[in-house]
This record gives sequence, structure tokens and C-alpha cells, in this order.
Amino acid sequence: MVTRGSIWLTLPPGFNRHLRPFIGLLLGLLTSACQDTQPHTIVFAVATAPSVLDPRLASDASSERTNALLYDRLVTLDEKGSPQPAMASWQALSPRHYLITLNPQRATFWNGEKPTAIDVAETYRSLLDPAAGSPHTGALSHIERIEVVSRDRLAFRLSRGDPQFISRLTLGIAPAQAIRKGGLARRPMGSGAFEFMRWRDDGGALLLRRSDGQRIALTPVSDPTMRTLKLLRGEAHLLQNDLPAELFVYLDRQQDLQLQERPGTTFAYIGFNLADPVLSDRNVRAAIAHAIDRDAIIAHLFGARAQKAESVLRPEHWAGVTGLQGYDYDPARARALLERAGYGPERPLDLGYKTSTDPFRVRIAHVFQSQLAEVGIRLKLASYDWGTFFGDIRAGRFQLYSLAWVGVNTPDIFRYAFHSISRPPGGANRGGYASASVDRLIDAAESADPDRAAALYAEVQRQVHKDLVYVPLWYESNLVASRGVRGYLPGHDGAYLSLSQVRMVDDGRQ
Repeated sequence: MVTRGSIWLTLPPGFNRHLRPFIGLLLGLLTSACQDTQPHTIVFAVATAPSVLDPRLASDASSERTNALLYDRLVTLDEKGSPQPAMASWQALSPRHYLITLNPQRATFWNGEKPTAIDVAETYRSLLDPAAGSPHTGALSHIERIEVVSRDRLAFRLSRGDPQFISRLTLGIAPAQAIRKGGLARRPMGSGAFEFMRWRDDGGALLLRRSDGQRIALTPVSDPTMRTLKLLRGEAHLLQNDLPAELFVYLDRQQDLQLQERPGTTFAYIGFNLADPVLSDRNVRAAIAHAIDRDAIIAHLFGARAQKAESVLRPEHWAGVTGLQGYDYDPARARALLERAGYGPERPLDLGYKTSTDPFRVRIAHVFQSQLAEVGIRLKLASYDWGTFFGDIRAGRFQLYSLAWVGVNTPDIFRYAFHSISRPPGGANRGGYASASVDRLIDAAESADPDRAAALYAEVQRQVHKDLVYVPLWYESNLVASRGVRGYLPGHDGAYLSLSQVRMVDDGRQ
């Protein structure tokens, strides 16, 4: 008989004592196989497993959220995008010269060694090498040199003034020796609140909370119904986002579950390949935008747990923008725009759309397909496992796709996603957008004081919105369903940082 956390085995009388050591080995293997589901392990069922546990290289949401648990950073950003001290404090000696002092009480790496200025310098120097293929290179390319002053101090010298430079120092810090050795993506080493224990057989990760030894299993379950069932059966303790509205409604009715909701910053959009001969025509892009009924999707698929969006940053952000005129649902206008572009009943428009295999995202894709069909656009859907899908998007192998920017709380996103120098792998300008005026605005904003920068970033967003680089969709709320734990609160950016406070309870209630 096997029970959770214990294995019972009754041997028949006269059982050969020489075989007993093999039974011990078998029990050890069984215990190892079951260890992730022991009662003291908190199971967090996620839609997608982290894949790259090197903060310099990660670009997908699951990996970045996990890296935030494993690696400390020099600074963190609050909800308004303002920098707050984490591993370090700072002094702006000039807009081109910053002195960083490491906090004496900073946590050690998991191997017991305390991070030094050399580790910080190596982390940032390594990602500046174009050969490294870091998606963060573009936002930090103006670092001219890094000077190690002492064990606890270093200086950044920039090629141009940047009053917002400190807010860019949010990269997780790794040991210099581990960086030189390579392989951090699968064998991480950080000084964060959690230690990486091992990869799970299902592709997830097993983490150890350093403060008290609590284990957290990040368990990938792509199907939302299966994630829900695991929570109901007690096989998971936490779910966050990526569930259709009806499942959240169902979970809300359960007596022994807790649901929490918080407005989010996750910005969903439809992306275009602007090098495509069809989609390079703005009339076609505008027709697609006006053919999509965002209100209906938010009401019926999200259960009103999302808000229409017009730009990557929410309007209340210090660098946000208000007053953008949305691309409202208008099928008649969409047909007229298509006709202007040369398409109509006698010449329908065929386009390819890529998405992941996540059932909820596939469901949204089918709604897009139906809505676009009403105006004469035949959308061919293709869904792939996350690795294949994201690889295609980064390589530019698409016409249309849909993704979401997760955890964005700094205007660095504008260089990262819209500057012409930020095409993959040096950034995330995946559609190949090129605008000399937007480049100039971004460059000027990064060298301006905060008030002037806010005005310049607002103009960037107006231009990007006018050019229809994306079809802006919505900000998705952060929703958490939990059972048997307390203390987990959804962050505004969907981060997993509340795992540092979550605790198990005995009665299954919060």
C-alpha cells in the first residue's frame, strides 16, 4: 500500500533476506519519484514551465518570474516604475556616472559566498557582448565601461546621459565564476529568496525557500481544466491566471477555495510581421483592428476580468499616456479599409495566425477567426507547443500572432519592443518596426529629466498607436485560486514573489 509521504510494504514469510537490499533500493527510488508531492511541498500549477533560468537570456514570462525568485537584483521597481534599493544603494555622480554600493546585509549565493562587485560587473559585462544574444542588450548598450572600485563598490560609466539609468538595473546577479563556466540556463546559481533544487520530470522546477526550507513545485499543466481538477483534488495548492471565465466562476462557488483578483499590467496584443507584403499595408492592419470586438471577448471569455488597453503601459504609469483613440469594433469600416487595400468578396484575404497550444489562447484565436471572417478575412490558425511557437515568433516566422507583455513596469519596454535596433536577438521588436522619429523620441526620452521623459514617451505611444504596430487588446487581471495555503497575493505584474510568504494550513481553508 502506498500513501502520500509514506510507503508500506508487507513481505511474505520466508522472503529471501538476500533480496531485502534490493527492496530498499526500490523504496528509495519510489520515494524519490514521489518526493515532489509530499505533504509539505506547495504545488503551484502553471500553464507554462520556466525554460531559461539565466536572467540575462530569459525572455518568456514564466522564466522571468521564476528568475525573480532565484536571483537578487541591485534594484526593484515599485508599481509606478520607480527604483527601490534591493542588493544595493546608488549615487548619481552625473547623468553619465553612477556609483553602486552593495548592501552589507545582502544575501549570499546558495554556495555560501556573498555577491561582490566583481559578480555584478561580470553579470552586466557579459550581456553587453552581442554574441551572448541577450534580449536586454539594447536597453543597456550605452554602458561604456564598468569599474570595480572595491569588493562592495562599482561604477557604471555611460556613453550618454541617462537620468533613468538606475531603473534599468533590475537584472538578476549571478556569480562571475558561474557566468564564465556557462550553463546557467539549466543550472542556475543565485542569491534570491529561493534555491533551485532540480528540474522535475514533467519539465517543471522544484525550489527551496531559503528562509524556512519550504519546497515549492512549479508544475506545468497546459490544459486549464486539468489545472482546475488538480486544485479540486488537492494535487495543487495554487493556480494563477490562464483560466477561462467559466472556470473561475465555478471555482468561486467552491466552499473550500479562495479566489483573489487584482487589476493587472499584462498587456495582450496581436502582432504583425511588418515585412510581410500584405501586412505592410496599414489599411489591412486597421481593418483587422476594427474587425475585432474586444468588448465581447472581455465580457464572455474573460468574464469582465480584463480592461481594454491602447498601449503597453497603463495610463496611470508615470510614463503612460491618456486620450488614445481606440480602434473600436466597426465591421463596416473594416470592409471599407480592405476594399481600399484591394480585397473584397471577389478577392478574399487569407492570413496565417500563430498561437500556443494553451486551450484558452486557442479559444480566443477561434473567436478572432470568426470575427475576421465576417469582414472577408480568412484566418488560418496554427497552434504549437510553447517552445516552437515562441521560437517562430523570435525568428520572424509569422504573419500574425498574439502574445502578452507580462510584468512591464518601466518605459524600457519602448526601446526593447519598438526601437529599430531591437530586433531579435538584441531585443523584442519582433515585427520589424522601423521609425526614425520613434527612434529619436526614445533616444531623447532616455536622456531627459523625468517630466520631459514622460512627455516624450507619451509621444512614442501615440506614434506607435497611430502606426498600428500592434492591435492593442486588453490588460488582463491577475487572478489566483488557492486551497490549503494562505498568504499568497497576486502582484500587479503577475509575478510569483508572494511565494516568499505563502504558508500551508491544515484545514484546507485560508
